[in-house]
Amino acid sequence: MARYLRAPKTSAQRLELGQYIVADPKICHGKPTFKGTRIMVWQILEELERGMLVDAIVQAWGGKVSRAAVAESMQLARLSLLDENGRLRHPEPTLAAA
Repeated sequence: MARYLRAPKTSAQRLELGQYIVADPKICHGKPTFKGTRIMVWQILEELERGMLVDAIVQAWGGKVSRAAVAESMQLARLSLLDENGRLRHPEPTLAAA
């Protein structure tokens, strides 16, 4: 799992974040996307946040994003927030309290 958190050696290098997700400076300014698409990971995470079901997301994107790819995006989001022991990676909160 540590391979998900490895930074690229140079800013111009393609980074494989998993089996389905890549960050390539030539695609969407290096924002994480699903391989072979210009669909950005944040778009899928936002749909999940709004309560969309995984199957509905897959259908909405015409099957360009698989169930496994959506699951990987959730796993990467979790790994960016929490360490392997479930503790916050960054102790300071990033969302303002309402």
